[in-house]
Amino acid sequence: MKEEENKKKKGKTFGIIVGIIAFAVSYLVVQYFFKNEVASELKNAVIELNKQAPIQIDDFTRLDSAASVGKTKFIYYYTLVNSLKAEVDLDTVNKYTTPAIIKSVKENDDLKPFRKNNITLDYSYFDKNGEFVMNIAVTPDLYKK
Repeated sequence: MKEEENKKKKGKTFGIIVGIIAFAVSYLVVQYFFKNEVASELKNAVIELNKQAPIQIDDFTRLDSAASVGKTKFIYYYTLVNSLKAEVDLDTVNKYTTPAIIKSVKENDDLKPFRKNNITLDYSYFDKNGEFVMNIAVTPDLYKK
């Protein structure tokens, strides 16, 4: 029973952390974003963010880099610095973290340019050994509901 409570607590904490991460990184990106042509501005945002990377977001998460694909996708690459892939409970992520990220994208005023231009935001997570853990894609149909 105590182990289940610990998992729930970790899941909630993880969700809150990811929401904070989304807000902090979004603020950095939007400063350099959407002044002219979308694809060009996405590339510029990537360059500026990558100049500052890696960025230790909190005790558990580090933003390593960003990338863009055309004029429709922006990708954040994170490392869960204290976790191994086997330790990440994907059910907890789907229950708490994904909805928190979607809510942040919907409500964060700094992300308005992303929403206005129908940008998909991908959050790719890797464990402390660099092994892929998960990807959370926030598409326009998710944040415009």
